[in-house]
Amino acid sequence: MEKVVIIGTGCAGLTAAIYAARSNLSPLVLTGLMPGGLLTTTSTVENYPGFPEGVDGYELMVRMQKQAERFGARVKTLHAVEAADLSRRPFVLTVDGEKIETQTVIIATGSSHRHLGLVSEGLLEKKGVTFCATCDGAWAMFRNQTLVVVGGGDSACEEALHLTRFASEVRLVHRRDTLRASKIMAQRVLSHEKIKPVWDTEVTEILDCKLDKVTGVRLRNLKTGAESLLPCAGVFVAIGHVPNTHLFKGVLDMDENGYILPRKGTATNIPGVFVAGDCADHIYRQAITAAGTGCAAAIDAERFLALQGN
Repeated sequence: MEKVVIIGTGCAGLTAAIYAARSNLSPLVLTGLMPGGLLTTTSTVENYPGFPEGVDGYELMVRMQKQAERFGARVKTLHAVEAADLSRRPFVLTVDGEKIETQTVIIATGSSHRHLGLVSEGLLEKKGVTFCATCDGAWAMFRNQTLVVVGGGDSACEEALHLTRFASEVRLVHRRDTLRASKIMAQRVLSHEKIKPVWDTEVTEILDCKLDKVTGVRLRNLKTGAESLLPCAGVFVAIGHVPNTHLFKGVLDMDENGYILPRKGTATNIPGVFVAGDCADHIYRQAITAAGTGCAAAIDAERFLALQGN
């Protein structure tokens, strides 16, 4: 039987693993579908303390995992946690068909990219529609072409800036007339010669002209209602995230958007179950805040076990 199982290997999960391992709890860490979390798709992290020149997101997560393993954390690569029985202790997790019993659980499942919800978006995913410029921006089909980024926050700005390395032009489509991004990111985007914002506008359809690849987008101006066509070779969607908490729906307290609601510290409504990172945070959503809650969740789990006599 495990003392601590941590679901997720982003900043929250791996920080929890470091602290739990240093407390001699030998945590089992389950990777899920995206080992390292969304930060592995970020080319340069400039705001994580201790890296004055910035650090590659993938490199940061590799370092954190090695640090956790150094202290005794065990990382299990898996496809998915298929079920979680939290009705009694020990809790039982079904992981790729295997049953794992544990006295405590730390949920650090993070979040996933939000989609536009268009039929054409789903049909053309990986055929010119993507959610990660760092992962897919260098594809040959995107080089020296006009590309569209949808969104107006830091993520959208980072996507647009990254794509300037490959595209002839980047059109940033945003529903508002100002960017939601931080001032420094917005300044970089608006001053870049290759990036042209398209304000007060939404994408209503992604076009393929029966070529089975993106050839353009249909746009609608939200103020005038006017529609237009914008030829492009790719669409990069960066409009936010949704928490990866569907496994615990109806079991753990959540808000209307599916974010888990902790009660005291990182404790959930089920004693012995704790939460950390972006699956419980729709406000800050930073690597450093995720790491902080991961630390807190490990400490809370350790104290819970101590009170149980473990």
